[in-house]
Amino acid sequence: MDIIEQAAKRLEELRRAGVEVAPEPQPSVGETARKVGAGSTAPADAQGVAQSRRVELDMNVLTAHGILTPDSVRSQLGDEMRVIKRPLLHNVSGKGAAPVKDANLIMVTSALPGEGKTFMAANLAISIAMELDHTVLLVDADVARPSLPEVFGFDEERGLLDVLTDPTLDLSQVLLRTNIEKLSVLPAGTPHPRATELLASEAMNHLLADMAQRYHDRIIIFDSPPLLVTTEARALAMHMGQVVLVVKAESTTHAEVRNAIAAIESCPVKMAVLNKTTGHVDGHGYGYGYGYGYGYAAKSSASAART
Repeated sequence: MDIIEQAAKRLEELRRAGVEVAPEPQPSVGETARKVGAGSTAPADAQGVAQSRRVELDMNVLTAHGILTPDSVRSQLGDEMRVIKRPLLHNVSGKGAAPVKDANLIMVTSALPGEGKTFMAANLAISIAMELDHTVLLVDADVARPSLPEVFGFDEERGLLDVLTDPTLDLSQVLLRTNIEKLSVLPAGTPHPRATELLASEAMNHLLADMAQRYHDRIIIFDSPPLLVTTEARALAMHMGQVVLVVKAESTTHAEVRNAIAAIESCPVKMAVLNKTTGHVDGHGYGYGYGYGYGYAAKSSASAART
């Protein structure tokens, strides 16, 4: 299927979903020739698809938000991120107890807002990017309340929603390469009044399938909306190979955790991470202080368990 057929198919999917899409004006043959002759300011690959842009992440901003950086000294946060990522990477490489379909698609979510899912997604992405054998794409899929621009310190950019609403826009055109080697970011994109419906649309389903196939050698981490206050996170979970559920210690109830797990029952691998603990959850005195980027800091610890 060529790019024109793909664009036509996506337009039809958006119309069926009830999303109004303005018709793209068609250039004349002369206009097309002038554009080709003049060239493009954006680099392009052999197929003529514009390459991703680059953003310089400020390591001081990351540190201020408690995010790992490649030059961070060894810390409890770094050690616990290693504990959390190891079983995920085993599943990606096929070394787990059983094969996991689309194991490279990993969703980080929570039952409710404010439990630290964006903090976990950002640190997990950077920690995996520091591995020798993996590259990472971090997707801001919390389109109603995107947090990655604040945490990473970059301006709002075109991204996921733009790809879903513009059939002529290729995913590679909105990816942000970063100065952290092997880490790229896909922003949430331009705000849209029907963002929730777009994330649960057939167009999103096709985009996820395309990402899994096109970037099969890359680990893709989705910072997802909370499970119990939105519906799109449940739709996303149906396409994920692995889900990391962030649970806020001494806050999230057992019933909320059970309901959240039930909402992602279709996902083959589910990992629960206890966040913001005030005690020694593992008996070895693990604990560290970090800032979330949401206006507060807390002495915390994270522990992981396969569910």
